Amino acid sequence: MFSVHTLSIVFEIIIVILGLGLVVFKKNFIGLGIALTYGIYAFYDIAKYTYSNISQCSLYGLFFIATISMLLVVVGIYRKS
Repeated sequence: MFSVHTLSIVFEIIIVILGLGLVVFKKNFIGLGIALTYGIYAFYDIAKYTYSNISQCSLYGLFFIATISMLLVVVGIYRKS
């Protein structure tokens, strides 16, 4: 069954691709932070969804990195404005 959780993972992966597209085609390096953040979100969700053997501590560390990455993206957007 195609759940909302699965759909969320698909959207996260699409956001990663679009973020990388910002970097490659528009030379906007904020896209790199977006891609990193949502790549981590997708990895985190897949790990939780598949009941992988990745330690909870590692997943929390990755989630923290994603949070810092998005904070830097927002700061970068404010600086550009």
